[in-house]
Amino acid sequence: MRERRAPHPKHVHVLDADWQDHAHEIYGDWRRDGGIRYVRYPGPAAVEGWVVTGHAQAKALLADPRLSKNRAAQRFGRHVGLTEGPGAAMFSHMLNADPPDHTRLRRLVQKAFTARRTASLRPMIEPFVTGLLDALDGRDEAELISEFALPLPVAVAFELFGATDADHEILQVRGNTLDGGQGDGEVSVFTAESMASYLRALIALKRENPDGEGLLSALLTAGDDEDGDGDGDALTEDEITSMSFLLVVAGHQTTVNLVANGVHALLTHPDQLGALRADPTRIHGAVEEVLRYESPSGLASLRYATEPITVGGVTIREGDFVQISLLGADRDPAVFADPDRFDIGRADAGRHLAFGHGIHHCLGAPLARLQGEIALTGIIERFPRLRLHETHGARWQSNPRHRGLLSLPVRLR
Repeated sequence: MRERRAPHPKHVHVLDADWQDHAHEIYGDWRRDGGIRYVRYPGPAAVEGWVVTGHAQAKALLADPRLSKNRAAQRFGRHVGLTEGPGAAMFSHMLNADPPDHTRLRRLVQKAFTARRTASLRPMIEPFVTGLLDALDGRDEAELISEFALPLPVAVAFELFGATDADHEILQVRGNTLDGGQGDGEVSVFTAESMASYLRALIALKRENPDGEGLLSALLTAGDDEDGDGDGDALTEDEITSMSFLLVVAGHQTTVNLVANGVHALLTHPDQLGALRADPTRIHGAVEEVLRYESPSGLASLRYATEPITVGGVTIREGDFVQISLLGADRDPAVFADPDRFDIGRADAGRHLAFGHGIHHCLGAPLARLQGEIALTGIIERFPRLRLHETHGARWQSNPRHRGLLSLPVRLR
């Protein structure tokens, strides 16, 4: 049966190439005008559809079963005339699925990503942060994304997956290339295929030599019939590969942006930096406020309507694609007092939607928070004169799915 496609609305709001530099103002205008627009974003990442910017609307739609995620990325690719390239198998994971498939996958993966396992990673993460900061000691300046914010989650991914330092270029995906080149945060087909081949080989190795501790080993045993009652429901080989890919990519990009956005927010708000230096125990609140103030993910993952839905006086038709703006929702004055103010003591920061809401709430949120707290604490303690380089001008990735700086040059002393 041919896929039904609803016609586009008469007015399509087309954004300019530099829209991210004014994203908060743009989303604020849309919130005040009903909170929903049909938008076409610029750049190589084809993103188009209804964009929702109000907090209440966003929270409700994130949990609305009438919005489907079932192979949404592939469906959108067909909609814009793209084919499912050789890397498409990497996107058959729980973030791209609805219940009951999502329920089964999340239940199995949750066993491999427990709170206890996450908390146990602190003694591993702290030396990584210390080592990265040691490499900056004695220098006058640094570029903190390539030299700090990016290598940290890469190192954590190595540890989680039992990889080696030689695999750095395979797992470093933010640059969209394997040579570390700057990109827009998306993963190219070439990168996806290279990662898929690597992950399959690593999975085979872990099957032959299980270590009992790593995340891959936990995924391999998730759903095993441990009690012998015959109800085992283990992940398939493709599901393990795809889930591994998701955990690397999602955790990697989110953490890079969280750390870099956090440093930038603190350095551009010296009163808040001073408050955190005076009382390092406020780091948890500081991380929550960074997540609210500059959500590492600009848009939630893609959804489409399975039946008509009315939002802000607009009817989203069956088959229409819907983008939920986490960045816009987290500056909504209906929820956050003086939302454009960065305040690490903010009482309402915890209401942010940076990690989503509902059944697709980010599984790796505790790990991202942990890395953010350790990284921000470490760098402001190590470099008391840390400040933005005089040549710095905040420039953001054009990709609307991510809220990440292209570079972060700083003075260290």
